Amino acid sequence: MHKYKLTIFICFLFLTNFSSYANDENSLSELKSQLKNLQHKIENLEKAQKKIETEKAISNNQKSEKDSDQTIKLYATLRPTFGYINQNDENSWDVKDALSHVGIKATKKFDVNWSAEMQGEWGIDLSNNGDFGKARQVYVALNSPIGRIGIGKQRPTQYLFIAEYVDIFNHGNSPFAYDPESIFFIDNLITYQLQFNNFNFIAVGQFNGDVGDNNSDLFNIGISYDLDGLHAAATYLVEDTNETGFKVGENEIFAASLAYSFDNLYLAASYQDKLYKVDHSVFERDGYTLDISAAYKLTSDHKLKLGYFDFSDGIKFSNSQDHYGYNATLEWSPSDSLRFHLEYLFRNYDFTHDFSSWSIGFRYDLAHKWNY
Repeated sequence: MHKYKLTIFICFLFLTNFSSYANDENSLSELKSQLKNLQHKIENLEKAQKKIETEKAISNNQKSEKDSDQTIKLYATLRPTFGYINQNDENSWDVKDALSHVGIKATKKFDVNWSAEMQGEWGIDLSNNGDFGKARQVYVALNSPIGRIGIGKQRPTQYLFIAEYVDIFNHGNSPFAYDPESIFFIDNLITYQLQFNNFNFIAVGQFNGDVGDNNSDLFNIGISYDLDGLHAAATYLVEDTNETGFKVGENEIFAASLAYSFDNLYLAASYQDKLYKVDHSVFERDGYTLDISAAYKLTSDHKLKLGYFDFSDGIKFSNSQDHYGYNATLEWSPSDSLRFHLEYLFRNYDFTHDFSSWSIGFRYDLAHKWNY
């Protein structure tokens, strides 16, 4: 670009000097015309050069995207809490952990609409020694045009469709009604997932030959509908119950969830009807869980979260853990990776002492992704 401008400048000086000595006005007009043609040619050359550079940049970007068929993501989140606890008429102060963990996830594209993924995620227990804890999920999956198949320890349908949408609090035991007897991560799991239009279908089965029924320890199926801020889902779950390695019965759960996001308001509810069955016995009990969660954005950095929960294990005697409760959380997020909160939690038990706590907590998220 600079050499073209220098050429014009030299030509201009030449013509200026020449015009001082030229007496022939026709020659001067001819030289000016030649200079104008030269300037026009230089402008065309500059446009052609810009076009070549633009096409080259687009080609390099397309090549980069095509070559980036593998991604690796490394992530971690630390979530310590400190609280005042009142339980069994005794008070205590304690440092706890709200499910800190670290993990790695990789995806490899090997054909059009075909890819493989693997993920490993392990807990970190900040409530004690900060130990590198047990596995949360470790699996390998195949993504294809006809669905996703995964093998290993994974999230089941029940959590992904029912619990996740009410699990918005900074607490290791939320959702508070879902938590006591429901599932979060399942080992020896095979999963199948298919998304079509706005529907999402997931079926999972646990196959653990050393425990319970050798054919199926757990079967969980569900379908969800998601559009804009709306989520609606229904699931069915049947799981074996075992004692000393032998199947003694099964639990059967029908569940549903509904959630919607407004401009500054989020509302969600999930319900499970749980039937406890014991083999060779007429004894059965019917329990349920209900979780309702709400979040309201006060400012760009502050959010108020409220929850109500109700749990029943179907036991009609004094050893029942039936209870209801509520919680309120004020949350401050100065950035996407930082979160601070103040929470009050209360549980009212039917047959035992109530529980209440005040806690403050920090959450620091870290993630980095590589494409190559």
